[in-house]
Amino acid sequence: MNKERLMKMAGAVRTGGKGTMRRKKKAVHKTVTTDDKRLQGTLKRVGVNTIPAIEEVNIFKDDLVIQFLNPKVQASIAANTWVVSGSPQTKKLQDVLPGIINQLGMLQSVP
Repeated sequence: MNKERLMKMAGAVRTGGKGTMRRKKKAVHKTVTTDDKRLQGTLKRVGVNTIPAIEEVNIFKDDLVIQFLNPKVQASIAANTWVVSGSPQTKKLQDVLPGIINQLGMLQSVP
């Protein structure tokens, strides 16, 4: 390649012009917190209340179970809205079923 052509191509790539400083650190945008604040504001308008002392939430989907251990659960009965937040684990139904059957047995034995 010819040197003049190479310099012309390199000059077209430069964004700030000759002699400009490079960016020292990458700008980090924090949009996650604003999304969380918007969600909490919307939930407050719906009128959700926190439900305490829930140790486990299981959501059944086909042959999978989405399991939350010690989640934060909020509900609005009037709006038919439930919010479960926490760290989920996806498990197979066969793995979770014995524990659920044991819990049902304990509930039936309580008078």
